[in-house]
Formats: sequence, structure tokens, C-alpha cells
Amino acid sequence: MSTPAPEWMPAECKLTYPSWVQRKAVTLCKRDQKRGGTGNVQQYRLAIHDAVLASDGRDHWTGEALDWHLIGTYDNRDSAAGTSEHKKQFAMVPTIDHLTDEPEPNFVICAWRTKDAKHDMSPKELLTFCRAVIAHSPNWESAG
Repeated sequence: MSTPAPEWMPAECKLTYPSWVQRKAVTLCKRDQKRGGTGNVQQYRLAIHDAVLASDGRDHWTGEALDWHLIGTYDNRDSAAGTSEHKKQFAMVPTIDHLTDEPEPNFVICAWRTKDAKHDMSPKELLTFCRAVIAHSPNWESAG
């Protein structure tokens, strides 16, 4: 069953969207099942689609606009052969982030850069970390 792309999504991305959701659902479901999760691919597909709709095309954690043109274009082989500049090209690619530590289909959408920075922090831990960075930032703000 195909998942229709949201109305706000750029037209050229709408063909890629259903297969992107399906691939992500399969991957995340398998990973979570290995961690004790009991959800199925259909539940994951619907949860991902709901998270995309709720995102309105923006990063859940920062509110920044995501680059939906990049879905389905990242290739690990290119990344392995590339540099940090290659990774930066995909900073705003939409990705799926578990909202909790539980192996269940409970997601938000964010930029790869955000997910990479957040890593395995809970939302509360992320907020605490960000506050610490902001509180310390006057000490290095002029460093550029």
C-alpha cells in the first residue's frame, strides 16, 4: 500500500516519498525487533508518515526547513569515500528520530545534522545539553 506524500512536499519529491517511507519502515522495524520491539512494518510505515505530516516539512527539534529533495539520495558508499564536506551536503536531509528510547514506532522528523548531534539523548537531555552550550557560548562566540 502506497503512502501519499503530503501536500506541502515539493512536487519533484512526491514520487520518491512512498518508497522512502517503506524502506525506512522496514529498516527501523527490523532494528527495533532485534531490540525487543513487537511492532510490524505497517505500524512503522504509518508512524513515519504521521511524523512527516506533523513536521510540516520542518525539523522537530530546531524548526528549520528540511531539504526534502534529498530523500532517498544518500549513499553510504559515497560517504565512506568522501569527506566531512560530503556529509555537510546532507545536513538537512530529513530523517526519522525515535521520540523515546523504546523500540516502538513513535517518531519525529528532523535533519540528519540534528539527529547526529542529538545521538542517543532523550528530549530532556537534549534540552539540558543545548542550554549548557548556550550558557557557555559567550566564551567562544568570537572564534567564528
